[in-house]
Amino acid sequence: MKNALSLIGVFLVAVMFSATGFAAEKYVSGNIGISWMNDTSFEPTYTFDGEDIVEEFDYGSGITLLGAFGCDYGDYRAEAELGYQTNDVEAYSSLYNGDTEEEGDLQGDVSVVSLMGNGYYDIDLGGIEFYLTAGVGAAQVSFNDIADADDDDVTYNESEMTLAYQLGAGFGIPVSDGIMLDARYRYFATTDFTLSSIGGFRGGDGNGNIESHSALLGLRVNL
Repeated sequence: MKNALSLIGVFLVAVMFSATGFAAEKYVSGNIGISWMNDTSFEPTYTFDGEDIVEEFDYGSGITLLGAFGCDYGDYRAEAELGYQTNDVEAYSSLYNGDTEEEGDLQGDVSVVSLMGNGYYDIDLGGIEFYLTAGVGAAQVSFNDIADADDDDVTYNESEMTLAYQLGAGFGIPVSDGIMLDARYRYFATTDFTLSSIGGFRGGDGNGNIESHSALLGLRVNL
């Protein structure tokens, strides 16, 4: 999976920066929106009293910010995108051999900084542009000041780098010469990464990934 994502990323970068035979129109874009993260289950790399432990985090809604520089070749586009997403960590559940044995409220947040190479396919609908998009890249996932909601004397902080990918669809609506209003849906996910000492500070490690959905609104400006 990670090797495939890496190869796709190299292909997107090559298309963007070496397609000298095509007349490309450069643009910059920015988007902001609401994000929802799927619950994360961290599968154990350890056992506790002989039982497998899975730690599950529940998240609240958050925000997503995106900025990109791209090349428009007509029917398709290629771009480099910098993204930031943050969501509150609201609760946890500890599953022992599949059964919930412990749960509670949490405070803190998880943030994701991503650098993606994206490809777009544009479809002209007669004044309105519909597009499909996919991208691959790298992401830094950070869990910040995670603690029991009623006791913040002990906090958990951890960051990991991992590969990431995204899919989406949206509409571009011209608002003036060279400026498009963008409205789109974004699905974003990382590959599995390992957090150390996850879950109740028991000292064990857990493997999991981040998945999120975002509704975004922004502008695309030709240069």
